[in-house]
Amino acid sequence: MSAGCAHGRQAHARLELAQVLRAHGATYMQSHPMATVQRRAITAIETCRTAALGGHARQCDACGAITISYNSCRNRHCPKCQTLAKERWVAARAAELMPVPYFHLVFTLPHALNSLAQANPRTIYAALFQAASETLMAFGHNARWLGGELGATLVLHTWGQNLGQHLHVHALAAGAALAADGALRLARPGFLFPVKALSRVFRGKYLAALEYAFAHEQLRFGGGTQALQAPRAFAAFVAQLRQSDWVVYAKRPFAGPRQVLAYLGRYTHRVAISNQRLVSLSETAVRFRWRDYAHDNATKVMTLAPEEFIRRFLLHVLPTGFMRIRHYGWLANRNKGDRLPRLRQLLDQPAPPKLEPESVVTFLLRVCHIDITRCPHCGEQRLRLMETFYPRSRSPP
Repeated sequence: MSAGCAHGRQAHARLELAQVLRAHGATYMQSHPMATVQRRAITAIETCRTAALGGHARQCDACGAITISYNSCRNRHCPKCQTLAKERWVAARAAELMPVPYFHLVFTLPHALNSLAQANPRTIYAALFQAASETLMAFGHNARWLGGELGATLVLHTWGQNLGQHLHVHALAAGAALAADGALRLARPGFLFPVKALSRVFRGKYLAALEYAFAHEQLRFGGGTQALQAPRAFAAFVAQLRQSDWVVYAKRPFAGPRQVLAYLGRYTHRVAISNQRLVSLSETAVRFRWRDYAHDNATKVMTLAPEEFIRRFLLHVLPTGFMRIRHYGWLANRNKGDRLPRLRQLLDQPAPPKLEPESVVTFLLRVCHIDITRCPHCGEQRLRLMETFYPRSRSPP
């Protein structure tokens, strides 16, 4: 069932990504080679909350009105299907927060790697996670900084505001480490690690992973990267990357757990473009709002041909099964069972209460202030299920 705040009868009439894909997606798929996961994403978003996916018909016993609700696609690239997943994920992470400083860092790949990423998204993205996490863990274990194992959550983003490729991971790192002797080490006030040193180590670790992938024939070359399959050309490419400065950005530390949770909700389940940013659609153009970081975050409107808009959107469809949110150190799934209780003990922090999964009905009432058990016509809580119709079986009543 649909789970976003633009639920069924309460939704405002506005342009949606699904409309863009319904209008131009079929033409694009006929004329462009695409990965299976990209085709599936287009189909899922096009049919999300339509009769094609099935749904339910309910009738109000008080006034007799019939209400129809359609099922969601639950595709992770659909802008309408992330709200409930995000809220549940954030609630689970809230139970893992500690009363320590938290820091927000961003590790960014040079745009020179964009073409290689288009042909090898799984390899390029995995190397990004590996290099960023290993860099954080290495600095955490360094006695000069923390001298122990820290906890960090990394979130992959592949886009910029204009839908172009901008490959980076957001890292939420706790300024607390567990030393080998079991002691707790806290970061200095307002400071975690030196950014310039982070960027050099990150660059070295990433390029080592890239060279490993090349040596073990894990990279595919095509289009603008075909020349790189020659060992000498690839070595020159890596040498050029090594000469450039890589960007690691550290934001100001969070003020407290509430701000950490706000960050998590804002970054974890974001998709390349939200429906709220879409402005207009025609046969020849898609217009959407974007922030120009190069000009003081000024809000502008970009106009793209539908073909180019869809091409850019599909750049950010992740490989099947690829995890875009990962945890490391004492937050890693294999570690937190024994590490988190130890941290709570050291910090004199009580264990959080066990939370039961929130139902869609409860979630919509709490977050969106929508009671889907009430009739939208008379307001009575007397909706009775009349019929369940299944995907592509038959039309609703």
